Amino acid sequence: MNTHTFKVLEVQEIKQKIAEFALTNEGKEKIYNLAPSTHLKQIEAWLDEVSEAVEILKKSSSVPVHGLGGMEQILAKLNKGTALRPDQLSKLYDFLDCCGKMRRFMKDKEYYAPRVSSYVAAIDELPDLAEEIIRCIRNGRVDDYASKELLKIRKQIAIHEDRLNEKTMQLIRSNKYKTFLQENVISQRDGRYVIPIKKEYRNKIKGSVLDTSASGSTLYIEPEEIAVYQEQLTWLLVDEDVEVQKVLTYLTGLVEEKEQQIRIAIETMVHYDFLFAKAKYSRSINGAKIKVNDEKQIKLLQAKHPLLGDKAVPLSLEMMEGKSALVITGPNTGGKTVSIKTVGLLTLMVQCGLHIPASEESNLSIFQRILVDIGDGQSITENLSTFSSRIVNIIEILKDTNDESLVLLDELGSGTDPGEGMGLATAILEQLYHKGSVLLATTHYSEIKEFAEEHPGFINGSMEFDIESLSPTYRLIIGRGGESQAFAIALKLGIHPKIIERAHLITYKEMKTYENKETDSWKQKELEKQVIVNKYKNRKKAVVNPDVNIIQYSQGDNVRVSPTNEFGIVYSGPDQLGNYIVQVKGEKIAINHKRIKLYIAAEELYPVDYDFDIIFESKENRKKSKILTKRHDGEIIIDHTDK
Repeated sequence: MNTHTFKVLEVQEIKQKIAEFALTNEGKEKIYNLAPSTHLKQIEAWLDEVSEAVEILKKSSSVPVHGLGGMEQILAKLNKGTALRPDQLSKLYDFLDCCGKMRRFMKDKEYYAPRVSSYVAAIDELPDLAEEIIRCIRNGRVDDYASKELLKIRKQIAIHEDRLNEKTMQLIRSNKYKTFLQENVISQRDGRYVIPIKKEYRNKIKGSVLDTSASGSTLYIEPEEIAVYQEQLTWLLVDEDVEVQKVLTYLTGLVEEKEQQIRIAIETMVHYDFLFAKAKYSRSINGAKIKVNDEKQIKLLQAKHPLLGDKAVPLSLEMMEGKSALVITGPNTGGKTVSIKTVGLLTLMVQCGLHIPASEESNLSIFQRILVDIGDGQSITENLSTFSSRIVNIIEILKDTNDESLVLLDELGSGTDPGEGMGLATAILEQLYHKGSVLLATTHYSEIKEFAEEHPGFINGSMEFDIESLSPTYRLIIGRGGESQAFAIALKLGIHPKIIERAHLITYKEMKTYENKETDSWKQKELEKQVIVNKYKNRKKAVVNPDVNIIQYSQGDNVRVSPTNEFGIVYSGPDQLGNYIVQVKGEKIAINHKRIKLYIAAEELYPVDYDFDIIFESKENRKKSKILTKRHDGEIIIDHTDK
């Protein structure tokens, strides 16, 4: 699988949709790293997992997957010689609590989700660690009762703070300081008690200036009368910090002892988040677990492209036994490209262990490689044309394809001369088929449709078109190629049937009658304005030879043959018995003049200097004749034998 395939089939967009259902960053990351497997048993196990998770969600949509935030950063700090902070230990406790909830949640799920519920057994209960954390850490700090020494120190700190506060208040209320104070309040700077003194009285107060107001008019001084109390409090705070670090180091040691169990618990919880995100996505698209095989069988029933939502038209197709190449024809914007992209994307999704929006009876094969050439692929930086860039891509596909590959080709051979493009497309399809790949290709070449009909291993398909509404239905029809809709659409829009008949003759070298179904007289007159005013003006009448009573026809006359009512073109004749050589469906046969009737004279169908060899001679004979007009070649033999 290459990045080009993932990009064209929009696999990343599917991952983004799934990631929206994940509750943790770790779960989202695991979804973005999702990769297809090529192992049948593993894929089946993944699909079973999702099926069980879906069943769990049907009974309880609230899965306790949380508490993972910041856990990787916490584990990264272990065994580094530093203690965890209180907030980190609180997060760890929340995670352990979440693990306990998950164990209780999965307890009654083992009957209908045995695989998924069994994963919770990997999460070890760590009650001692959880109890110690909650005992020592309260409200984001180490609790007073975490140790006896810490409790003792904090009681002493409280006593000293009270004394210090009381002593400072005595100073403010005393007559000694009353005149010098800016205001009667106690402040703190860097944890030390200070009083606000007017700037001009700085020398009247003994003590240290710890801060100045923004205007500079007020000085915050620590009087020397409270300095001794302040120093005692500072030493007690240092003792407190030392004891807090002892407690944090102790708790960190407990965590380090259980590091392996915690890591396994994290991995398990991340997997649960990842798994239930896939299950939630499955429910959002009405996904189903389908059958999987490694025998190159493709059977999709009522499948939808997951990114199209309600707009998607269900797709059903089956690559029958012995038929590994599907050629899809149909009008532009008829859904050909969406059809092959749907097959490719759903195959990748299944190999990633995802449910897909299709019937449970669907069956998809596993492929080692999925190779695609869809879209114009134009490379501006390399200055390549659309055709050139696509050929470069197809060269890589030809090199990489083997009998374990699924190849998707869109409008193969387009962007160049139609004749050469058709030939190149046919040769590429042949080569990919012979390399053993499963092949889905779309095309607008009718010759490739004919090629598929004639070659074993190929099967035709077409996109349905509603001629009444002049719009595609986007439904894929397997087993027959698409009919050309240009003539039918033109006729529906009001082109004169005679013009369509002429176009059909030019295109397919055979006559076909297109009926004029217009009944409104005014519209009929408007329709006739498209053709010559007197449609019989130049019509050639059949000439009867009075001597032998044989009707005379000219080469190129279009005639109707009875009793089959088939159309043919006069090649030569008549002979003495009144027989003409008439080309019917590409075969020249002798038909008596009594069995043919003029339909359209040659002069109405062809220009004066028209080369009838285009109709009557094979391409090989025409090529030989062209050579002989330039030089003599004794080895060239042109067979004009009439059949």
